[in-house]
Amino acid sequence: MNSSIRKPCLHTRPFDAMTPGSYHSIGDFYKKNFGTKPKKIPVSIADDCPNRRGLKNMETCIFCDVWGSAAFPEQRNLDLKNQIQEKIEYFNKKYKSSTFLIYFQAYTSTFLGVKGLRQSFEIALGFPQVKGIVIGTRPDCVSAAVLDLWREYSRKCFFSVELGVQSFFDSKLEFLRRGHSAETSIAIIKKIKQETDVDLGIHLIFGLPEETDQEIIETAKMISKLDLDNVKLHNLHVLKNTPLQKLYEAGQFTPMSLEEYAPKVGLFLQYLSPKISVHRLAALSSRWDELVAPSWTRHKMETYQFIINHMKAKGIYQGQLYGLQERVPSMHSL
Repeated sequence: MNSSIRKPCLHTRPFDAMTPGSYHSIGDFYKKNFGTKPKKIPVSIADDCPNRRGLKNMETCIFCDVWGSAAFPEQRNLDLKNQIQEKIEYFNKKYKSSTFLIYFQAYTSTFLGVKGLRQSFEIALGFPQVKGIVIGTRPDCVSAAVLDLWREYSRKCFFSVELGVQSFFDSKLEFLRRGHSAETSIAIIKKIKQETDVDLGIHLIFGLPEETDQEIIETAKMISKLDLDNVKLHNLHVLKNTPLQKLYEAGQFTPMSLEEYAPKVGLFLQYLSPKISVHRLAALSSRWDELVAPSWTRHKMETYQFIINHMKAKGIYQGQLYGLQERVPSMHSL
């Protein structure tokens, strides 16, 4: 273990997002807590998940490609140390970066088991430039042993967990074929918050069939009430060789246009607590050859700017309507 690694003192003061187009970005959070914006290095240590394994009669998630959301699938055959080394060298050369977080991203990282996770964390923290760990997993793949491991490492370094919740509505989760319920997500979020001090965030997908503005508002209020630390937004998009592609080609699913998606993001941010940081406003498909639709998911900065321009034009900022009393379904009562 690199003894120089210490968990940063986390700031809890809400972000003053008082101008149209403003929101509390994860970059702002990182700069306040690390003094710089660390580069996040996505790595692969797992090659499976409960859905792909078919546990409890589950099926592959409707949107997931063969790479399991890996950012750099070409690296998956490298051992972890070489994955990290290659990306550190790349980011050093391109961006002059010297501070990194290791993001265990692909598939379901906790499916590897505690022994494998511990070994992976030790390898990652063996690099002096690495200041913390980010681990992606599912709400139904967090055991007591995993919580113990997270608690242990959160005392040694910055330790963040990203849960693939995707939605707090069971009908949407069934469409996505997630294999877990909204109740499962809420229960594990509360357990993680109560039993550890990890930095906890979730992933959400907007653009699902029959999605309503009220559901968007309730989702923002749910996240705020659960006191999550961060959130990552995605638009539902179609990749090749996924179950969703078959629905798209059969005319049973139509992805949102950017003009439809941007107001959803703005509405969500209006009701979101201003202290919750936001990783991204939309999905990005970096492998253009695998993207089926919509084409705007290819363009990171154009998409970002369109959403910000929409917020500015409508006078929207994060937390603008936070605290207003809105109906929350009784099944989601906290």
